[in-house]
Amino acid sequence: MALRNKALESYGEVSVRAGTAYADSVQLIQMLFDGLIDSLATAEGQIERNEIQEKGDSLSRAIRIVLGLQGSLDYERGGEIATNLGDLYDYCTRRLLHANLRNDIDAVREVNRLMSEIRDAWQQVPELLAQRPMAQVS
Repeated sequence: MALRNKALESYGEVSVRAGTAYADSVQLIQMLFDGLIDSLATAEGQIERNEIQEKGDSLSRAIRIVLGLQGSLDYERGGEIATNLGDLYDYCTRRLLHANLRNDIDAVREVNRLMSEIRDAWQQVPELLAQRPMAQVS
């Protein structure tokens, strides 16, 4: 429940909010990544069009989503993977802050590429979970 609440807070204004009430954790993470990628693409266009205020809003939304993803990591159960993701999210947050200050479209594109790779991996999770043998109940 804490994961869902923290993620919803981070998601903020992203349009698919109504669907999150019934989303399981994997679906919610996928929705967060979709919102993140959408915010980054929007910010990229806003930088190109020199829409400074709007760019700041889009990058702020993206940063909140990244921080929400980072805050939802379970370092105890996730081990090295969680640590690596935490470091990646920290790096992406710094790059987005830089992009916002310098109108650096390359930094936005870099974060978009990195987060798209992670999103693509998350899209495979339901299939992997379906292939897992069911736990025996005694």
